[in-house]
Amino acid sequence: MIDIPSPESTAQAFEDRYGRRPDGVWSAPGRVNLIGEHTDYNDGLVFPFAIERRTWAAMGRREDRTLTVHSGAMPEPAQASLDELGPERFDGWSAYVFGVVWAMEQRGVDLSGRTGFDIMLASDVPLGAGLSSSAAIECAVAIALNDEWELGLTRRELIYICQLAENGAVGAPTGNMDQTASLMGEAGHGVLIDVRAETADPVALHFADEGLELLVIDTRVHHEHATGGYGARRKSCEDGAAAMGVASLRDLTEEDLPRAVEVLDDETFRRVKHVVTENARVARTAEVVANEGPRAIGDLLVASHASMRDDFEISVPELDLAVETALANGAVGSRMTGGGFGGAAIALIDADRAAEVEAAIEAAFADAGFTAPIIFVVNPSAGAHRDL
Repeated sequence: MIDIPSPESTAQAFEDRYGRRPDGVWSAPGRVNLIGEHTDYNDGLVFPFAIERRTWAAMGRREDRTLTVHSGAMPEPAQASLDELGPERFDGWSAYVFGVVWAMEQRGVDLSGRTGFDIMLASDVPLGAGLSSSAAIECAVAIALNDEWELGLTRRELIYICQLAENGAVGAPTGNMDQTASLMGEAGHGVLIDVRAETADPVALHFADEGLELLVIDTRVHHEHATGGYGARRKSCEDGAAAMGVASLRDLTEEDLPRAVEVLDDETFRRVKHVVTENARVARTAEVVANEGPRAIGDLLVASHASMRDDFEISVPELDLAVETALANGAVGSRMTGGGFGGAAIALIDADRAAEVEAAIEAAFADAGFTAPIIFVVNPSAGAHRDL
């Protein structure tokens, strides 16, 4: 969006655009999911962490009921009215912003008598890389509005508002793992989320203590959650739960899989198997990292990738190559992360081997004729907050 984004530069961009200083600047992070893919909308377990890459929202109140948003990454500004909100009126990227306002109204926020706002967005969360740039936008806007309009909403309420914006305004049938990580993240910690129980517990990861870093390999294969395979996978999960006679796949354990293979067709069984075994891997990962340390979770990460590749079928050749190359060059563990069909892989590596692993992956992509990946280290970081 703008060069080297920061709270100060975002405030300056707002002033350059609107001719006045913003009321404040708020930000929310992207996230990496350490383990637990496609479990959130099945009432399951996920284990993400917020990263230092963030989206900043500089906001200033207006005297009318108009909403405007600008971003250096988008060619045209967007505008809406508090009197005419609705998903049918949202188009493209601005749905992530105006959808939050609409979702607030849907969840009981009275917009009558309120004035609109101007907003400037800036971000260094890569788009389409599986690091949840969309949730970072939603959460930054949500906490800004919560402050600006003095709504007093809790973080849990903001999570549901941002999820509704994603589902109802954007049209992406996702769960709320991304928004939970963005709003509830803590420095140095993962967030163990139990979607059914509505809990989000911090778990210390100890990467730096063990001399480890988490490498993100952005394959630059972009995905779109609002269309295609994501929705099909979700329907398979719903069909599988119905056929097994349970409310959601969270109600099944690995002991139910022998019956599932008899009841379900092969494809639906494999989708169900992934979710059931992934829930078990998430619980085990949180237990192992707490009791044995992060070097002991490598096999769980590798098993997760195999399940997504073979059973849920959401990987792509670029992701598989990134994982295989990282493991061949000494990674503790590696897996694709995010919704799949592109995006990023992660590799837990010794910090002193980062350059070596990065070079090996770049060479492997070049040899395969793939677009050069973007590779960078991420650290478990703080969740959404006000910056200025």
